[in-house]
Amino acid sequence: MTAFPRRAIAQLIISGKSNIKPAIEEKVWGLNLDQIESGTGKILEKNMAALSELGPSTYPFAAGTVLYSKLRPYLNKVIVAEEDGYATTELVAMRCDLDQVFPDYLAYYLRSPEFLSFANRVVAGAKMPRMVMSEFWKYEIPLPPLPEQRRIVAMLDKADALRAKRREAITKLDQLLQSVFLEMFGDPVTNPKGWPETKFLGDVADICSGITKGRRTTDDTQETPYLAVANVQDRHLKLDSVKTIWATDAEIERYRLAVNDLLLTEGGDPDKLGRGALWDGSIRDCIHQNHVFRVRINSPSISPIFLNWLVGSARGKRYFLSVSKQTTGIASINMTQLKKFPLLIPPIELQVHFALAVSKIEAHQQELEKARDSAEQLFQSIQQQAFAGTL
Repeated sequence: MTAFPRRAIAQLIISGKSNIKPAIEEKVWGLNLDQIESGTGKILEKNMAALSELGPSTYPFAAGTVLYSKLRPYLNKVIVAEEDGYATTELVAMRCDLDQVFPDYLAYYLRSPEFLSFANRVVAGAKMPRMVMSEFWKYEIPLPPLPEQRRIVAMLDKADALRAKRREAITKLDQLLQSVFLEMFGDPVTNPKGWPETKFLGDVADICSGITKGRRTTDDTQETPYLAVANVQDRHLKLDSVKTIWATDAEIERYRLAVNDLLLTEGGDPDKLGRGALWDGSIRDCIHQNHVFRVRINSPSISPIFLNWLVGSARGKRYFLSVSKQTTGIASINMTQLKKFPLLIPPIELQVHFALAVSKIEAHQQELEKARDSAEQLFQSIQQQAFAGTL
């Protein structure tokens, strides 16, 4: 085992902002936080704009600069710039002393669990936490010799490419499912296939809200698992952290979930309205919170999987945005509005055929997700061992 010497970040940096001076109307890369993918250093999209359009809260940086997001450091946004550009002031620019540190090595370390843990502890502000920069510059990172830094980066690059391929394969399956839905049913907004539009969601399903936290009861209660908004994602459940609540027998009976109940969130970011997933029955006697609607189909004319996709489609999102209450970037819908969601009703045989296709593709997707998780574990293992000097 080799323990690498450690040096403060400030001692590894020779400069920050660049002195590049493009013409005022020349198009430049304007980098903001939304362009950076959390945890990977990947640029999601490059925004090119005339320098005159960028505004005063930007500064120039040169290719090879390490850029670290001091705003909400838990999002873990760090990149090495591939070309010159202009960045928001929420990004800290670091031109590395190349005699001491390889930029990609520094970026990988700043994205590591060890540094992320430190960053989450050293912040100021509640709603918009920012890194305390005086602590950032003092932080000492492990610093092996440059050839070892390059060896570590090469190994991490290979492991990172593997996990990226796994994520890309899962994304392609998502796109395939979208294509199958549109091919079978057409655009649900314009309804080019002329499916009947005479029914509303309340006509084919029982809809109810869930249990309320902090309520008072004099009856005996028992600890019961319940689903909150965070557990209900877009067409999938996130069950790695399921909370419990003390509920009476009557409440458990009333709110107990059944397989194929459609769970829909009451509100959140406007673009996430209509977010919902089907209950899979994986937790016994599980109930749901009052900010999650339970939709239980009571009609043979519609299948749960088709309904999940229809509600989550552009048709659903447009409807919910049009009727929702919106305040300070948060949108919400009530039960009356949900019951009035206008349905499309294709033949049930076609819906069942779609459900079978979804099941087959999702089974393959689950295998890919296991492979993705294995690739992620491999990357984290290499990362941990490399920075500890045990690789």
